[in-house]
Amino acid sequence: MAVYVDDVAIPYGRMKMCHMWADSREELLAMADRIGVARRWLQQPPKASWVHFDISQSKRAMAVQDGAVECDRYEALAHAGRQLIALGEEECSPGLIASGQRKLDLVAKARALKVGESAAE
Repeated sequence: MAVYVDDVAIPYGRMKMCHMWADSREELLAMADRIGVARRWLQQPPKASWVHFDISQSKRAMAVQDGAVECDRYEALAHAGRQLIALGEEECSPGLIASGQRKLDLVAKARALKVGESAAE
């Protein structure tokens, strides 16, 4: 089980924000408590597409120091895809498995494009 932070830097006022999510809600909330992120800032469906916090770069550094795994901007979608596949296998739902696989395919394409762009520079 792990907590993850991505490498995005989304402007929010004078701050730059990234995402923090985890393998379980308990882990996510525990990390938020440890780094001083208020639980009221938890984002989740239906208002958000997945359970996560938007955190500042300084909170990101604290999370990494406390063991969070650093990821690229695509890992949240890949994580969601793997969770859908696992849930689909558990519930014998081909639709969930297919949805998860589509997410993983999108991530693979995006990462391949990024590698191609880097090689062209």
